[in-house]
Amino acid sequence: MDPCIQDALSWKGSTFSMWSHVVPAALISQPTCLHVNISNPSEGFTLLTSPEEAQMNMEASEVVRLRYEELLFYAACVCNCWCVFLCVCVCLEGGVCSVGMRLGSSCRWQLSRAMRLALRGCRLCLPWRGSEGAGMKPRISRRLLELWSYSRLLLKSLCFNSLSDSDTLLDCAFEPVYWIVDNTTRWFGVVFVWLVVLLTTSVVVIIYLFVLPTIISTYSFPWVVWHLCCGHWLLVMVVFHYYKATTTSPGHPPKDRINIPSVSICKKCITPKPPRTHHCSICNTCVLKMDHHCPWLNNCVGHLNHRYFFSFCIYMTLGCIYCSVSSRELFLDAYGAIERYYQTPPPKDTFAGTVAHKCVIFLWVLTSSVAVALGGLTLWHFLLISRGETSVERHINRKETKRLRAMGKVFRNPYHHGRINNWKLLFGVERRSHWFTRVLLPSSHPPDGDGIIWDCIFTRRDPMAI
Repeated sequence: MDPCIQDALSWKGSTFSMWSHVVPAALISQPTCLHVNISNPSEGFTLLTSPEEAQMNMEASEVVRLRYEELLFYAACVCNCWCVFLCVCVCLEGGVCSVGMRLGSSCRWQLSRAMRLALRGCRLCLPWRGSEGAGMKPRISRRLLELWSYSRLLLKSLCFNSLSDSDTLLDCAFEPVYWIVDNTTRWFGVVFVWLVVLLTTSVVVIIYLFVLPTIISTYSFPWVVWHLCCGHWLLVMVVFHYYKATTTSPGHPPKDRINIPSVSICKKCITPKPPRTHHCSICNTCVLKMDHHCPWLNNCVGHLNHRYFFSFCIYMTLGCIYCSVSSRELFLDAYGAIERYYQTPPPKDTFAGTVAHKCVIFLWVLTSSVAVALGGLTLWHFLLISRGETSVERHINRKETKRLRAMGKVFRNPYHHGRINNWKLLFGVERRSHWFTRVLLPSSHPPDGDGIIWDCIFTRRDPMAI
C-alpha cells in the first residue's frame, strides 16, 4: 500500500467517530470487512477480522469489503461534511440565521445523524469487486434492492421515532411559520406600538374637536360633568397602563444565582428555570410566569407587568365602548350626510362639515371594532386569571389533564387559589381599600412575590397529580 495513504489512515488510538463501530489502527493493515445487517439495522456494524467469519455470515447478511482507497475516500467525505456541519453550527449559534430560531442541539443531532446515514449510503453506491463477467447482472439487481432497502431505512430513521405524534408533525410542518413569526414580530413590534399611539391620539383629537363640543352644547350639566370625568379617567388609565406595560420588564430568572428553586434547565439559556418560567424565542430569554409575547406592547407579558397588561386591556375596552356609545348619534347623522353626497344635486356642505362627518365615522368604526376584538381577548384572559393560569400554562394543563384522565387520575392546578384569591394575587390587593387605590387608580406597586417561589395549594405528598 502507498506509504502516504498508510500514514493518513494509521491514527493510533483513534476511532472513526462518524460510524458506530471502532476501528483500531492495528487492524487497518489486515484484510478487513464490514458486516451490515439489513434486516435489523439497530444492531449496527460488526467488524470481522477473519475470512471464515465473513463466510459464515454471508447467507444471513451482506458483506461490504472496504479497500484502502475507499477508506481514504470516506475520510475525505467525512472531513468535507464535517466542515459543512461546523459552518452550519456557526451560522446557527452566531445569529446569521437570526435570533430566536427553534433550532438547537436537537437540530444539530439530526444533522449529524443524517450525515452518518448518508455516508453509509455512499458506501453502498461504490462498485463491487468482481462485478465483471456473467455475474454482473445479478450483482446490479442485488445492488438496486440494497439501495431500495437502504433508502427506506434512511427515510424511516430520519422521519420516524417512537415519540412522534400529531403535535410533533404539526410543529415540523409549521416550523417555517414559527421562524417567520419569531423574526418579524420583534421588528413589527415597534411599528405596532407606534400604530397604537397614533390611533389612540387620533381618537382623542376627534373626541375633543367634535364629540365633546356636541355633548357640552346639548346635554345637561350633570351629564356633562359625568362625561368629562369618565372620559378623562379612562384616558388616564389607558395611557398609564400602556406605558407601564411596554416599559416594565416582565421579569427574568437571576443569572448570578445558582441555588434558586428550579424545575429544569433552559436548553437555550443554559440557566435554571423556576416554576412557571418559559423561554421566549422572540426576546431570546426566559421570562418569569410568562403569559405570551405581545407585539402590540413589543414586550413579553410576565410576572412584573401582567397586571399592567390586563388593566390596559380592560380600560382600553371600556374606553372604546364609551366612545362608541357617546358618538352613536353623531355617527348616524354623519352616515346620513354621507349618503346625501350621492344625491343629485349634491348638498352644499362646507369642507369643515365634510371632514367632521368623515372623522366621526372613522371614530365610531375604529372604536367599535377595537371594542369587539379587544373585548374578546380581555374575556379570555379574565377566564385564565380566574383559573390561576397563563396562556402557556393553559395549553400545558389541558394536555396534562387528558393524559391523566386516560390513566384514571385527576389533574389539579397547583397555582389555583380560588377565583377571588387569584384576582387579589394579580392586583396585589391586601386590604379592601386597595380595590380603589390599586385597581381603580393608577398604581405602580410591585406584584405579590418574586416570581421564583410560588405557593401551591397542596404538597407533593397529596395523592392528586401535580
